[in-house]
Amino acid sequence: MEPTAGGDDRRRMAEALDLARRGRGSTSPNPLVGAIVVRDGVVVGSGFHERFGGPHAELGALEQSGDRARGATMYVTLEPCCTWGKTPPCTDAIIDAGVARVVTPILDPNPSVNGRGVDALRRAGIDVDVGVLSSQAEALNAPYLKFRRTGYPFVRLKLAVSLDGRVGAPHGPRWISCEESRELVHAMRAEADCVMVGIGTVLEDDPLLTDRRPGDGRRQPSRLVVDSRLRLSPDAALVADAASIPTAVACGPAADPSRASELEGRAVAVWRCPEGPAGLDLAAVLREAAGRGLLDLLCEGGPRLATSLLRERLVDAVAVFVAPSFIGSDGVAALGPLSGLTEGASALSNVRWRTVGRDLLVEADVGDAAGGARREEESCSRG
Repeated sequence: MEPTAGGDDRRRMAEALDLARRGRGSTSPNPLVGAIVVRDGVVVGSGFHERFGGPHAELGALEQSGDRARGATMYVTLEPCCTWGKTPPCTDAIIDAGVARVVTPILDPNPSVNGRGVDALRRAGIDVDVGVLSSQAEALNAPYLKFRRTGYPFVRLKLAVSLDGRVGAPHGPRWISCEESRELVHAMRAEADCVMVGIGTVLEDDPLLTDRRPGDGRRQPSRLVVDSRLRLSPDAALVADAASIPTAVACGPAADPSRASELEGRAVAVWRCPEGPAGLDLAAVLREAAGRGLLDLLCEGGPRLATSLLRERLVDAVAVFVAPSFIGSDGVAALGPLSGLTEGASALSNVRWRTVGRDLLVEADVGDAAGGARREEESCSRG
């Protein structure tokens, strides 16, 4: 059996986490998972979950290890599964391979697992340690973990603003951020399950919301337009290719049925969602998205949608690109009033910043992000 060594465990788990990241953008609604098998201080097998429906990380690592897995230690970034799904239980494979010790940072909150995988391994006589690099593992799989714990997706709010907090001038250029920042946003889209915008952004900019970096065969995120009155034009750019890139519009129950039929005829899914005093019930919209396997949402605005998400405490993280320019009071403010939010609901943590081209990118986590998502909500009607 491999000896227990705190420093070695952390180093090996960090390697497994790096492996897991290689599946980013391809595994949802499954989690990102990496696994390595170590025997006599040497890595004899490694694997990661490459795509949804594909082999799990543990199976790849064991296949590469072969007989060398017997008596070895496996480092896996999430509790191994113990139930049949698209693949057999990983716990069975680990036991059959003769692995002596398993190190994992966190339990899988999936109700069909949630400690049962660890229990199965221990009943088979395998030494299991839980908790190594747990905070890093939590951050890696934040969308999956939030969905399993709350039923809601992870929402990252992206803003591009001037130094005086404006997102654009009345008759100015379409973009205020630099080319490097726009390319990074395309990379963010590629890693997200879905890009969400308000109808105002669509009417103003007619965006595609795709990853248009050079290269063929890129996976494109789904697209979601929040549009209570169903003003989305069948001639919009993102409707034109809806047959090849999943596209949906969330509208109110009284939205024009003829417009809905026309959009559906062009492959746009129409979600009829309940409305509240301030408009479309965004919590219900997010629950609908999560129910369709969209667990990692990148919200690209505009100001009304961004403000509503923040006010309703539905934002988990922010990414704000700050351009070195002034627009003035005649420009469009990035956010509306946020008065009434509690300190915990608006506080930022884990704040970090870096330069991107000529811009400054500020990223942070939003405090109490799940607070607005704890109440029971009426579901959207599936279209």
